[in-house]
Amino acid sequence: MYPFEITEERGKMKLKEGVQAYLMGSLNDPIVNILSKNSHLTKTQLETLLIDVLSENLAGKQLKYDEKAKLRLTKAQISRGAFNRTLKQSKENAIKSIYTVLLLGYLGIFESTTLDPYLEIANKLHAYVDACKNMPNHSGKPEEHIKAIEMIREELETTLKQLSNPSEGMT
Repeated sequence: MYPFEITEERGKMKLKEGVQAYLMGSLNDPIVNILSKNSHLTKTQLETLLIDVLSENLAGKQLKYDEKAKLRLTKAQISRGAFNRTLKQSKENAIKSIYTVLLLGYLGIFESTTLDPYLEIANKLHAYVDACKNMPNHSGKPEEHIKAIEMIREELETTLKQLSNPSEGMT
């Protein structure tokens, strides 16, 4: 029984380290920062939502909410109830954002031409993610691939900053 407890504890530490490394990378990504700053999600809600989705994928099993609460980046202990409230708020805010876009489109406030810059940036984001996923691990010309990804990232950041300015974004 003793070796099993050590292995299980190591597994929990590995899970926590993996989740927290992903969270740090994601929450420090400049594109994520621009998108999250202009979203309806607080940084804590985004972190909680990411933990909810990511933790079970990495653990390969259903986790209890008190286990998920321990994965947060904060040093302070977070209760299961606080984690659940934040998770509920993040899901509600995400759904309300979608309904807001649908409502504005239905009422004619968002015409297709008004949405075009946002659809274009969504396509560029998709291309950026695909380019990052398909980064060659072998020789070839990885520096050219990295340079192309960096150019896409810079273009995304510039466009997102322009779109996040309300006086310019919805013209």
